[in-house]
Amino acid sequence: MRVVLDSNILFSALISPHGFPDTIYRAWRAARFELVTSHHQLNEIHRASRYPRLQAVLQPAKVGTMINNLQRAIVLEKLTLTHECADPDDAFLLAMALQGEADYLVTGDKRAGLLQRGHIERTRIVIPAVFCADVL
Repeated sequence: MRVVLDSNILFSALISPHGFPDTIYRAWRAARFELVTSHHQLNEIHRASRYPRLQAVLQPAKVGTMINNLQRAIVLEKLTLTHECADPDDAFLLAMALQGEADYLVTGDKRAGLLQRGHIERTRIVIPAVFCADVL
């Protein structure tokens, strides 16, 4: 099974060590599923981790460790953005799901419209609690 995790899920795993996002991240680290990421997402995580509001709650060493761990996932080199979404900054997540042949895209961002979409081709778009209940 292949899974795309929205960057907000990865940040949440670092911020709240006992929530659903952390459970999902730990399940990937325990090889319960394959994680699909991209250079675009790795750059986004690196860049966003420097935002003042995130710097206040993130430890740089933990972000660095996560980025290093993510490089052991399926890392897509180039993304072809073919689908539009309400938040253009999230189009890369849809591209990762399609190109990475993901079964799930897990997001916590209810404003972006990804969850309302429900799926894109074979990929189900769900919140962390649903992913944990259905898969883990």
